Amino acid sequence: MLLLKLAWRNLFRNVRRTLLTVMLVGFSLVALILTDGIMIGIKESMVGTITQTLAGEAQIHRRGFLDDMDEALFIADPEPIIELVEANEAIAAYAPRVLSAGMISSSYNIAGGLVYGVDADREISVSKIKQAIIEGEYLSGSPRQILLGMPMAELLEVSLGDRIVVTVSEVETGEIGQELFRLSGILEFGVPEIDEGLVFINLGVAQRVIGLDEGVHEIAVRFKNPEDAKNRNHSFYSEVNDDDIEALSWLDLSSAISSFIEIADYGTLIIGIVLFLLAALGLINSLFMSIYERIYEFGVAKAIGTTPRGIVGLVMLESFLIALVSCAIGSILGYYVNSWFEANGIPMGTFEVEGVVLQGVYTKVVIEQFVTLPFYVLLLVLVAAIYPAMFASRIVPATALQRSL
Repeated sequence: MLLLKLAWRNLFRNVRRTLLTVMLVGFSLVALILTDGIMIGIKESMVGTITQTLAGEAQIHRRGFLDDMDEALFIADPEPIIELVEANEAIAAYAPRVLSAGMISSSYNIAGGLVYGVDADREISVSKIKQAIIEGEYLSGSPRQILLGMPMAELLEVSLGDRIVVTVSEVETGEIGQELFRLSGILEFGVPEIDEGLVFINLGVAQRVIGLDEGVHEIAVRFKNPEDAKNRNHSFYSEVNDDDIEALSWLDLSSAISSFIEIADYGTLIIGIVLFLLAALGLINSLFMSIYERIYEFGVAKAIGTTPRGIVGLVMLESFLIALVSCAIGSILGYYVNSWFEANGIPMGTFEVEGVVLQGVYTKVVIEQFVTLPFYVLLLVLVAAIYPAMFASRIVPATALQRSL
């Protein structure tokens, strides 16, 4: 208890230096918490954009379909697979789809695009097609309904109710087939690849026009717990995968995003190391200045019998108190700064990361930021204090007394 009182009193011998040290360590922690929040926010936004916009958290296809989008590789009888999906308690929703490259034309212009045939009811629980509608209405089952992105609607110079002709080729025969639609809704996902190149029609119509009968190209899946989608050992994958059918998570479908997330984790680590080193150098400098100012005191202490261990303990305790106060202040400030940016976002405009368009950055507050990160800061401060403490313990009383004269 006496050592604690002495260490606490020593911190106020030079209040300005102590405050500067506390600020340096504390703001390093704030910067680290904010950096971690930004990285988590970017990763969650990217994953959310990928999985919630259209792709889903996992997809089921015929093996080889995604290699070159070969429309002939379709699942002729999806019912057994759908039964497996429905029986798996981890699955929250699924949506069968048909995909076909086609030409979309109006009375004024023509454009190429990817035609998606979707189950209007099931799609609501898997993707954000319905939420993306900015004009008109969602698919209701009418065979003549079609949804276009705003850029394609502008290119074709069409508005709600206008006639649109979709031209595709049948899978089996290769014959060209055409179908007339009325524009029922205009979409805006905020993802250029979707807004500019995709159109959506009802599943049954797409199956008939392309000649698939009850077949589908893709079954998009959403899990009750999104983390399960990343677990390649999950029962869902083992049950569905066979020699002909493959189930892939969003990590497999978006390898570039997966790699970016791994790199982002390393980036956070590197930034943390730099901030820790700056804080450590500031602390070491402060401790050495404090030791040189008190060299006479340490010399006298050793002369009257204080052991080197006692001096080491005193310096380490002073460092621990500085770290404790710094972490408390840094955690409180970090929480409020991170929470503010979580609610209001960082105004960075619209930017693209690995093909994913993000509008601003919203940080993320997680409990680990206020437990793990302060612990690391505390540990680093104690490690950084070892050398100054050892230096103080080796002070020779006679030398210390001579320097003080």
